[in-house]
Amino acid sequence: MAKHAKKAHEATGTPALQAVVRAGIPHVLHEHATDVHGAGEIGPESARQLGVSPDRVFKTLIADCPGRLVVGVVPVSHHLDLKALARSVGAKKAQMADPALAERSSGYVVGGISPLGQRTALLTVVDDSAMAQETIFVSAGKRSLKLEIAPGDLVGLLGARVATIRTLD
Repeated sequence: MAKHAKKAHEATGTPALQAVVRAGIPHVLHEHATDVHGAGEIGPESARQLGVSPDRVFKTLIADCPGRLVVGVVPVSHHLDLKALARSVGAKKAQMADPALAERSSGYVVGGISPLGQRTALLTVVDDSAMAQETIFVSAGKRSLKLEIAPGDLVGLLGARVATIRTLD
């Protein structure tokens, strides 16, 4: 995968974009034609606009495992399994973090939270289904901006764990 050609934009872009550029990780930046937040289900609409399977587009969710926040990265075609996330980090339980707390911790607005370049570095767990894909799409730090990246590069840059944290329905 070639690096995205918009070097000037990336140099002044979101913290997520700055993180992959600094690390020299190959990536492609994708911008939606429209903000998908007004178009029904965000994840499937995002995948439709990108022209890819929803199994390749991942959402970033912040959960509260008593005593610490944890990031879960799961495909938009599934839900986050909070019990599985808790198990993967050695916690007894997890619940979705308060949106205001997630925004303060990450530095991003809900709907545009990226696993990369967060204000406070958190333990991150990437769903294992990502590893079956050549590239995946994650938020680049803005609601209509996606970053296409190899899942191994994402995991490596974040020092993330890989586990089954999606619902298996």
